[in-house]
Amino acid sequence: MSFGEHVKRFSSRSVSMLKHYQAKVPSGIWQECPRCHAGFYFKRAGQYRVCPECGYGFRVTAHRRLKMLTKHFEEWDADLETKDPTEFPEYDRKIKKAQSMTHLKDGVLTGKAAIGDYPAAFGIMDPLFIMGSLGTANGERITRMFEKATQQQLPVILLTASGGARMQEGIFSLMQMAKISQAVNTHSAAGLAYISVIMDPTTGGVTASFASQADITLAEPKALFGFTGKRVIEQTINKQLPNDFQSVENSYKRGFIDEIVPREHMAERLSQLLNIFEAQKWGED
Repeated sequence: MSFGEHVKRFSSRSVSMLKHYQAKVPSGIWQECPRCHAGFYFKRAGQYRVCPECGYGFRVTAHRRLKMLTKHFEEWDADLETKDPTEFPEYDRKIKKAQSMTHLKDGVLTGKAAIGDYPAAFGIMDPLFIMGSLGTANGERITRMFEKATQQQLPVILLTASGGARMQEGIFSLMQMAKISQAVNTHSAAGLAYISVIMDPTTGGVTASFASQADITLAEPKALFGFTGKRVIEQTINKQLPNDFQSVENSYKRGFIDEIVPREHMAERLSQLLNIFEAQKWGED
Protein backbone atom coordinates (compact mmCIF):
# COMPACT_ATOMS: atom_id res chain seq x y z
CA MET A 1 0.00 0.00 0.00
CA SER A 2 1.35 3.41 -0.98
CA PHE A 3 1.95 6.24 1.47
CA GLY A 4 -0.96 8.18 -0.07
CA GLU A 5 -3.33 5.25 0.43
CA HIS A 6 -2.22 4.94 4.09
CA VAL A 7 -2.98 8.64 4.65
CA LYS A 8 -6.37 8.35 2.95
CA ARG A 9 -7.29 5.27 4.99
CA PHE A 10 -6.15 6.90 8.26
CA SER A 11 -8.10 10.10 7.46
CA SER A 12 -11.35 8.28 6.68
CA ARG A 13 -11.00 6.24 9.89
CA SER A 14 -10.40 9.43 11.95
CA VAL A 15 -13.48 11.07 10.45
CA SER A 16 -15.53 7.95 11.21
CA MET A 17 -14.33 7.92 14.85
CA LEU A 18 -15.04 11.63 15.23
CA LYS A 19 -18.61 11.19 14.00
CA HIS A 20 -19.05 8.26 16.38
CA TYR A 21 -17.99 10.26 19.44
CA GLN A 22 -19.96 13.35 18.36
CA ALA A 23 -23.09 11.19 18.28
CA LYS A 24 -22.35 10.02 21.84
CA VAL A 25 -21.88 13.51 23.37
CA PRO A 26 -25.22 15.13 24.41
CA SER A 27 -25.94 18.61 23.09
CA GLY A 28 -25.63 21.44 25.61
CA ILE A 29 -23.00 19.70 27.73
CA TRP A 30 -20.49 22.47 26.92
CA GLN A 31 -21.88 26.00 27.28
CA GLU A 32 -20.72 29.52 26.50
CA CYS A 33 -21.67 32.59 28.52
CA PRO A 34 -23.26 35.26 26.28
CA ARG A 35 -21.68 38.04 28.40
CA CYS A 36 -18.04 37.05 29.05
CA HIS A 37 -17.93 34.27 26.38
CA ALA A 38 -16.27 31.82 28.79
CA GLY A 39 -16.84 28.16 27.94
CA PHE A 40 -17.59 25.68 30.70
CA TYR A 41 -19.06 22.28 31.54
CA PHE A 42 -22.80 22.85 32.02
CA LYS A 43 -22.93 21.52 35.60
CA ARG A 44 -20.67 24.37 36.73
CA ALA A 45 -23.64 26.73 36.27
CA GLY A 46 -25.25 25.00 39.25
CA GLN A 47 -28.89 24.96 40.30
CA TYR A 48 -29.18 28.74 39.82
CA ARG A 49 -27.88 28.62 36.21
CA VAL A 50 -25.16 31.25 36.72
CA CYS A 51 -21.94 31.69 34.72
CA PRO A 52 -19.08 30.52 37.00
CA GLU A 53 -16.75 33.17 35.56
CA CYS A 54 -18.71 36.45 35.51
CA GLY A 55 -21.92 35.77 37.48
CA TYR A 56 -24.34 36.29 34.57
CA GLY A 57 -27.67 34.52 35.17
CA PHE A 58 -28.81 32.44 32.19
CA ARG A 59 -32.41 32.91 31.03
CA VAL A 60 -34.74 30.32 32.53
CA THR A 61 -38.50 29.73 32.50
CA ALA A 62 -40.76 31.44 35.02
CA HIS A 63 -41.56 28.09 36.66
CA ARG A 64 -37.87 27.31 37.17
CA ARG A 65 -37.30 30.79 38.56
CA LEU A 66 -40.19 30.32 40.97
CA LYS A 67 -38.50 27.22 42.43
CA MET A 68 -35.39 29.29 43.12
CA LEU A 69 -37.33 31.76 45.26
CA THR A 70 -40.19 30.05 47.08
CA LYS A 71 -41.93 26.74 47.79
CA HIS A 72 -45.22 28.41 48.68
CA PHE A 73 -47.16 29.80 45.72
CA GLU A 74 -50.84 30.13 44.79
CA GLU A 75 -51.29 30.99 41.11
CA TRP A 76 -53.77 33.65 39.96
CA ASP A 77 -55.51 33.92 36.54
CA ALA A 78 -53.81 30.80 35.18
CA ASP A 79 -56.16 30.43 32.19
CA LEU A 80 -55.88 33.99 30.89
CA GLU A 81 -54.51 33.99 27.32
CA THR A 82 -54.47 36.26 24.28
CA LYS A 83 -57.29 36.23 21.73
CA ASP A 84 -55.02 37.41 18.87
CA PRO A 85 -56.54 40.92 18.63
CA THR A 86 -54.98 41.80 15.24
CA GLU A 87 -55.23 38.35 13.57
CA PHE A 88 -51.51 38.53 12.83
CA PRO A 89 -50.28 35.84 10.36
CA GLU A 90 -48.72 32.77 12.05
CA TYR A 91 -49.23 34.33 15.50
CA ASP A 92 -51.38 31.41 16.65
CA ARG A 93 -48.61 28.95 15.84
CA LYS A 94 -46.01 31.03 17.68
CA ILE A 95 -48.21 31.26 20.78
CA LYS A 96 -48.74 27.49 20.86
CA LYS A 97 -45.01 26.85 20.52
CA ALA A 98 -44.25 29.23 23.40
CA GLN A 99 -46.97 27.64 25.55
CA SER A 100 -45.48 24.20 24.97
CA MET A 101 -41.97 25.41 25.87
CA THR A 102 -42.86 27.36 29.04
CA HIS A 103 -46.07 25.65 30.27
CA LEU A 104 -47.71 29.08 30.55
CA LYS A 105 -50.79 30.44 28.76
CA ASP A 106 -48.86 33.67 28.18
CA GLY A 107 -45.58 35.29 29.16
CA VAL A 108 -46.04 35.95 32.88
CA LEU A 109 -46.69 33.87 36.00
CA THR A 110 -48.60 35.67 38.79
CA GLY A 111 -50.01 34.77 42.16
CA LYS A 112 -49.53 34.98 45.91
CA ALA A 113 -46.26 33.73 47.39
CA ALA A 114 -44.49 33.47 50.70
CA ILE A 115 -40.94 34.85 50.56
CA GLY A 116 -39.37 33.77 53.80
CA ASP A 117 -42.07 34.39 56.40
CA TYR A 118 -43.81 37.17 54.46
CA PRO A 119 -46.72 37.03 51.98
CA ALA A 120 -46.60 39.05 48.76
CA ALA A 121 -48.25 39.30 45.37
CA PHE A 122 -45.67 37.79 43.07
CA GLY A 123 -45.06 37.99 39.33
CA ILE A 124 -42.37 36.54 37.05
CA MET A 125 -42.10 37.45 33.38
CA ASP A 126 -40.82 34.58 31.23
CA PRO A 127 -38.05 35.59 28.76
CA LEU A 128 -38.57 32.35 26.81
CA PHE A 129 -42.22 33.17 25.95
CA ILE A 130 -41.76 35.19 22.73
CA MET A 131 -38.88 37.04 24.41
CA GLY A 132 -41.10 38.04 27.35
CA SER A 133 -42.87 40.53 25.09
CA LEU A 134 -45.76 42.50 26.58
CA GLY A 135 -49.10 41.49 25.08
CA THR A 136 -52.74 41.92 26.09
CA ALA A 137 -52.94 38.73 28.15
CA ASN A 138 -49.85 39.22 30.28
CA GLY A 139 -50.66 42.96 30.54
CA GLU A 140 -54.09 42.05 31.94
CA ARG A 141 -52.58 39.46 34.26
CA ILE A 142 -50.04 41.91 35.73
CA THR A 143 -52.78 44.54 36.12
CA ARG A 144 -55.00 42.07 37.99
CA MET A 145 -52.06 41.13 40.21
CA PHE A 146 -51.65 44.75 41.35
CA GLU A 147 -55.41 45.12 41.81
CA LYS A 148 -55.64 41.98 43.97
CA ALA A 149 -52.58 43.09 45.93
CA THR A 150 -54.32 46.40 46.65
CA GLN A 151 -57.51 44.65 47.75
CA GLN A 152 -55.61 42.19 49.97
CA GLN A 153 -53.14 44.82 51.27
CA LEU A 154 -50.12 42.93 49.95
CA PRO A 155 -46.74 44.20 48.74
CA VAL A 156 -45.84 43.31 45.14
CA ILE A 157 -42.66 41.67 43.88
CA LEU A 158 -42.35 41.60 40.08
CA LEU A 159 -39.43 40.05 38.21
CA THR A 160 -39.23 41.66 34.77
CA ALA A 161 -37.75 40.20 31.58
CA SER A 162 -38.98 41.50 28.24
CA GLY A 163 -37.99 42.44 24.73
CA GLY A 164 -40.67 45.16 24.84
CA ALA A 165 -44.13 45.45 23.31
CA ARG A 166 -45.39 42.44 21.33
CA MET A 167 -45.52 43.62 17.73
CA GLN A 168 -48.10 41.00 16.73
CA GLU A 169 -50.66 42.79 18.93
CA GLY A 170 -49.89 46.33 17.74
CA ILE A 171 -51.49 49.21 19.64
CA PHE A 172 -53.24 46.77 21.99
CA SER A 173 -49.82 45.83 23.33
CA LEU A 174 -48.76 49.45 23.85
CA MET A 175 -51.97 50.14 25.79
CA GLN A 176 -50.83 47.69 28.49
CA MET A 177 -48.12 50.11 29.62
CA ALA A 178 -50.65 52.73 30.68
CA LYS A 179 -53.06 50.17 32.13
CA ILE A 180 -50.44 48.53 34.34
CA SER A 181 -48.97 51.89 35.37
CA GLN A 182 -52.39 53.01 36.59
CA ALA A 183 -52.72 49.86 38.69
CA VAL A 184 -49.21 50.46 40.10
CA ASN A 185 -50.18 54.02 41.08
CA THR A 186 -53.37 52.85 42.80
CA HIS A 187 -51.37 50.23 44.73
CA SER A 188 -48.82 52.87 45.75
CA ALA A 189 -51.53 55.33 46.82
CA ALA A 190 -52.81 52.65 49.22
CA GLY A 191 -49.44 52.82 51.00
CA LEU A 192 -48.25 49.44 49.75
CA ALA A 193 -44.71 48.54 48.69
CA TYR A 194 -43.57 47.44 45.24
CA ILE A 195 -40.20 45.78 44.48
CA SER A 196 -39.10 45.17 40.90
CA VAL A 197 -36.27 42.80 39.99
CA ILE A 198 -34.58 43.48 36.66
CA MET A 199 -33.70 40.26 34.83
CA ASP A 200 -32.05 39.78 31.45
CA PRO A 201 -33.29 41.37 29.26
CA THR A 202 -35.59 44.17 30.44
CA THR A 203 -36.14 46.59 27.57
CA GLY A 204 -38.64 48.66 25.60
CA GLY A 205 -42.06 49.54 26.98
CA VAL A 206 -41.57 47.42 30.11
CA THR A 207 -38.52 49.51 31.07
CA ALA A 208 -40.41 52.70 30.20
CA SER A 209 -43.32 51.82 32.50
CA PHE A 210 -43.80 49.41 35.39
CA ALA A 211 -40.22 48.03 35.64
CA SER A 212 -39.07 51.55 36.57
CA GLN A 213 -41.96 52.50 38.87
CA ALA A 214 -41.05 50.43 41.94
CA ASP A 215 -40.21 51.72 45.39
CA ILE A 216 -37.09 49.55 45.30
CA THR A 217 -35.43 48.30 42.13
CA LEU A 218 -33.10 45.32 42.34
CA ALA A 219 -31.25 43.68 39.45
CA GLU A 220 -29.31 40.54 38.62
CA PRO A 221 -25.64 40.93 37.59
CA LYS A 222 -24.89 41.52 33.90
CA ALA A 223 -28.57 41.90 32.90
CA LEU A 224 -29.46 44.10 29.92
CA PHE A 225 -31.59 47.08 31.01
CA GLY A 226 -32.61 49.82 28.60
CA PHE A 227 -35.20 51.19 26.22
CA THR A 228 -34.10 51.33 22.57
CA GLY A 229 -31.43 49.03 21.14
CA LYS A 230 -27.82 50.18 21.26
CA ARG A 231 -27.30 50.03 17.49
CA VAL A 232 -30.44 52.10 16.83
CA ILE A 233 -29.21 54.83 19.18
CA GLU A 234 -25.71 54.80 17.67
CA GLN A 235 -27.15 55.17 14.17
CA THR A 236 -29.44 57.99 15.32
CA ILE A 237 -26.82 60.10 17.15
CA ASN A 238 -23.93 58.99 14.92
CA LYS A 239 -21.72 58.18 17.92
CA GLN A 240 -20.33 54.99 19.40
CA LEU A 241 -21.69 54.15 22.84
CA PRO A 242 -19.59 52.65 25.67
CA ASN A 243 -19.44 48.88 26.10
CA ASP A 244 -21.34 48.95 29.39
CA PHE A 245 -24.21 50.98 27.92
CA GLN A 246 -27.59 49.55 29.04
CA SER A 247 -25.99 47.24 31.60
CA VAL A 248 -27.49 47.12 35.09
CA GLU A 249 -24.02 47.95 36.45
CA ASN A 250 -24.06 51.23 34.51
CA SER A 251 -27.63 51.97 35.63
CA TYR A 252 -26.65 51.29 39.24
CA LYS A 253 -23.81 53.84 39.03
CA ARG A 254 -26.32 56.45 37.86
CA GLY A 255 -28.95 55.73 40.51
CA PHE A 256 -31.59 53.97 38.41
CA ILE A 257 -31.11 50.71 40.33
CA ASP A 258 -30.87 50.40 44.11
CA GLU A 259 -28.87 47.17 44.37
CA ILE A 260 -27.42 44.41 42.20
CA VAL A 261 -28.10 41.06 43.88
CA PRO A 262 -26.64 37.71 42.75
CA ARG A 263 -29.34 35.21 41.87
CA GLU A 264 -28.45 32.81 44.69
CA HIS A 265 -28.98 35.60 47.26
CA MET A 266 -32.18 37.06 45.78
CA ALA A 267 -34.68 35.17 47.98
CA GLU A 268 -32.83 36.24 51.13
CA ARG A 269 -32.71 39.90 50.06
CA LEU A 270 -36.41 39.96 49.14
CA SER A 271 -37.29 38.46 52.53
CA GLN A 272 -35.21 41.13 54.29
CA LEU A 273 -36.97 43.92 52.38
CA LEU A 274 -40.42 42.49 53.12
CA ASN A 275 -39.43 42.34 56.79
CA ILE A 276 -38.57 46.06 56.69
CA PHE A 277 -41.85 46.92 54.97
CA GLU A 278 -43.80 44.84 57.51
CA ALA A 279 -42.08 46.56 60.42
CA GLN A 280 -42.76 49.97 58.90
CA LYS A 281 -46.44 49.11 58.42
CA TRP A 282 -46.80 48.10 62.08
CA GLY A 283 -44.96 51.28 63.11
CA GLU A 284 -47.42 53.43 61.19
CA ASP A 285 -50.38 51.59 62.79
